[in-house]
Amino acid sequence: MSEHVYKLTEIVGTSTEGHDAAIKVALERARKSLRNIRWFEVVAQRGYVEADADVIHHQVTLKVGFTLDE
Repeated sequence: MSEHVYKLTEIVGTSTEGHDAAIKVALERARKSLRNIRWFEVVAQRGYVEADADVIHHQVTLKVGFTLDE
């Protein structure tokens, strides 16, 4: 097994569909600008309820680990 060095970044994904959808949105967007994503960790989950509507915005904060280029 080769040795790896990881860099961490923190991102927040949102969705009205639920926490799982918010994770997917966050990772799909991160893959457009980060290479070599290897893992993620959910560090917080929140929700925002709009006062005039029945809309709930799910927010998920992720730590994303990716390997550095050689």
